[in-house]
Amino acid sequence: MTAVAKDIQSNLAQIKDSLPEHVTLVAVSKTHPVDAIEAAYATGQRIFGENKVQDMVAKYETMAKDIQWHLIGHLQTNKVKYIAPFVSMIHAVDSEKLLAEINKRAKANDRVIDVLLQMHIAQESTKFGMNDDELNQLLEVISNYENVRVRGLMGMATFTDDESQVAQEFQSLKVRFDAVQAKGLASLTQFDTLSMGMSGDYSIAIAEGSTMVRVGSSIFGQRHYG
Repeated sequence: MTAVAKDIQSNLAQIKDSLPEHVTLVAVSKTHPVDAIEAAYATGQRIFGENKVQDMVAKYETMAKDIQWHLIGHLQTNKVKYIAPFVSMIHAVDSEKLLAEINKRAKANDRVIDVLLQMHIAQESTKFGMNDDELNQLLEVISNYENVRVRGLMGMATFTDDESQVAQEFQSLKVRFDAVQAKGLASLTQFDTLSMGMSGDYSIAIAEGSTMVRVGSSIFGQRHYG
């Protein structure tokens, strides 16, 4: 085993030990090679996150088929068809147009695809996500899409050293999550996932109610851009 593989496995073990039982770990493997993912896989990790469709497809074709692949980056509608046959969860649904395309492609593959609705909670305008009005409008039409299962919400906090600001942004997402749960919509039978928190802020996210964290560099080291 290489030194890099040992580091990955050690990092992963430490993070898993620190996570509460109810929190799901998505190991963000984007920009990292297959051998790095295989090192994590060897420890029992089965959920991996990619942000580019072409990278996810290439890794899916190469790797073990019991891996659950999560698309965590912004997704263009014209690329949904490439991942619809196998993707386990799509994290960043931010429009009805995208939801409709996922539904269409899921139906064509005789599947129901789990998705998260992305909310804009950061002060940075460059981050994607819906506001409250857009979320409510989308919730009104979700029942029209039978091949999509909305599992919860996702959001990314501002990239800042101000932990109180990050905590407040995560709190705001938890409030929205609880509000949607309280609606008791018949179309949201498994609305149970709040995906927030990455390598730099996942401990804050968990304290504020996250049930799914997306951790990359703390497991795999710094990203390798080709």
